[in-house]
Amino acid sequence: MTRIIVSPLSRIAEMAVRNGAREMISLMAKEQAFHRPAVIAADRHLLLHMNDIAFKGTGNLVAPEETHVRQLIDFAAAWDQRSPLLIHCWMGVSRSPAAALIAALSLVPDQDETALVKRLRSASPYATPNARIVEIGDALLQRKGRLVGAVKAIGRGADADGNAPFVLPIAAELAG
Repeated sequence: MTRIIVSPLSRIAEMAVRNGAREMISLMAKEQAFHRPAVIAADRHLLLHMNDIAFKGTGNLVAPEETHVRQLIDFAAAWDQRSPLLIHCWMGVSRSPAAALIAALSLVPDQDETALVKRLRSASPYATPNARIVEIGDALLQRKGRLVGAVKAIGRGADADGNAPFVLPIAAELAG
């Protein structure tokens, strides 16, 4: 069951119930209200307020920061892995795939970044991981630019309508 479910906001309740998720990370703009699915306990829900932007100083928008990514890594470390971890953002295309990559690498640090990112692309042709989250995670996890390079190598994902959840196994041996 060691897998991460990546979902758009519109499908979090369905994905939590369907996959038996009991823990969730939300990467949402502060003004975007939503309800946590009942199957996710409040103490196992991490809400990170940020916008889907790649640069600081973009008006009133909140760029992903090191504190956000540290909280993500710490939350993933506390995940018991008996049930899938649900990670979502508004569309499930940028912030949440970036967070899924970082969570997977933080839990299985000896895996190859390129192989992980290729599994992400295979699971979702739409994923375009947020560059700022990826850069911060790369630095915090001491990947020496390898995660950034791997994400750049897969390029931008296909256009998405925000209705394409996917599963990312956290390690290669679970992918098959």
